[in-house]
Parts: sequence; C-alpha cells; structure tokens
Amino acid sequence: MEFNRSNLIASLEKDVQEILNTAKHLRTLPSIDIKTCPDEKSWSVAEVITHLNFYCANYLPLIDQQLKTVPPSQKNSFKSGWLGNYFTKIMKPRADLSIPSKMKSPTNAIPSKEVDASKALLDFIAYQEQLIELLNKSKEVDLQRIKIATSLSKLIKLSLGDTFRFFIAHQQRHFVQISRTLERVRK
Repeated sequence: MEFNRSNLIASLEKDVQEILNTAKHLRTLPSIDIKTCPDEKSWSVAEVITHLNFYCANYLPLIDQQLKTVPPSQKNSFKSGWLGNYFTKIMKPRADLSIPSKMKSPTNAIPSKEVDASKALLDFIAYQEQLIELLNKSKEVDLQRIKIATSLSKLIKLSLGDTFRFFIAHQQRHFVQISRTLERVRK
C-alpha cells in the first residue's frame, strides 16, 4: 500500500487530535466512571489509559531518538511493508467500530488494578501532545528509512510510517473499548 507522506501524516495527526480531545473530555467525567470496571474480566477506563501509557512510554522515546538521526528527505511517498500493513489492519477498528480480531495483551502491558486515574489521564494527554510533535517532525523525513523495534521483539522492526499507523490504530482500538466501557458503567 502506497501513501503520500504529507497526506498520511495529516491523517494521522487528525486521528491523534481526536484521541487527545476525547482524553481531555475524560478528565471532566466523574471519577467513579473512570475507575469502575464493568465486570471482573474487563478493564476500567483508567486501566485502559494506563495500558496505552505503557506503549507510549515504549515507542515515543524510540521514535524521537530515531528522528534525530536522519537528515531531511524530499521523498514524499511511503510504501507500507506487508507486516506493518498486517499489524495495522488487525488493530484498527472498522468503520462500524467493530474490532477486527480479539487479542490478549502481553503480561507486561496489563495494568495494575490500583491506578491513579487522574495521573494516568494527565500522562496520556502529555504523550498525545508529544506524538503530535513527533508526527510534525516526521513531515520532512523518509518514513521508510527509519526502523523502530516493536514491543513484541527487538528483532521485529517496522518502518516509521508503519509504526505510526500501527501505534495510532492501537490507540483507536482502545478508545472504542473506552466508549463501550463508559456505556456499560453508566447503565
């Protein structure tokens, strides 16, 4: 799948801005809505945000570090790799907000039941602002040249363009979960 770099970055920035706006709205909700689990097998909104913060803390420093190592590029196209495309496809919610496939989180990414909801949301908002900055810095680089190790294995690396696509799709997936969690908690 081939993308125009400028259009891809603009689309991803829009997606992150929507996530950021929703996260800011979550801060206005009653604490009980954010901290309550709908059932024993589900996460609270605060736990979902903590899970996302785990990935932000992993990926954003790696992206920032790699962006500092490459010169600007005139190349304005980006060709997604088959693995990055696959990861994004299985992660990204469909247009009807259904989730393509169920997945279990790795043990190290499962949040504690004891979450400081307010801190988790503030951290997440800061991470989203940083992500927008990183996307902005990426407007001038070759999105295929930079490789980012995945959290699955340091041996599995995706191009920067695919890392952004997959990472943001993961957040979108969990914001569908947050919406459903709030619906269930408020019944």
